[in-house]
Amino acid sequence: MAGKTSKAAAKPKVEGGQPVLLSGGNPQIAKGYGEAPVQAYIAAMPGWKSALGARLDALISAAVPGVRKAVKWNSPFYGVADESQGWFVSFHCFNRYVKVTFFRGAALEPAPLGRSKYEDVRYLDIHEGELDEAQFTAWVKQAAALPGEKM
Repeated sequence: MAGKTSKAAAKPKVEGGQPVLLSGGNPQIAKGYGEAPVQAYIAAMPGWKSALGARLDALISAAVPGVRKAVKWNSPFYGVADESQGWFVSFHCFNRYVKVTFFRGAALEPAPLGRSKYEDVRYLDIHEGELDEAQFTAWVKQAAALPGEKM
């Protein structure tokens, strides 16, 4: 069976009751919809990133009443209550920072500085102690009002 990957290898692994961290320190969390998988992801974020993830989640939830949540591709995703609108923001752990992805970030004012190979996408890299809550909240409110990305 050389060159084949078993289906079991694709499932999230747990060691000692904790999710395995993938390269870059991102928790491997099973795909799921709703609050529980997002909170499991946040709890598994390593070190200072867990508190940051909890704060990002709280800011998004406060800025967008009825926000829809999911974990896809080992990252929390957020969308407006109407599922047909898609997703507007996500975040992902790396060794030294947390990368926030605004799927229609080029339309935000001012646009986040991190560029993507996709014209509409903009990134915000947050290092320890660097979250500008007011700017982040303003971006979240703007992003939630735009058409989301369907995935």
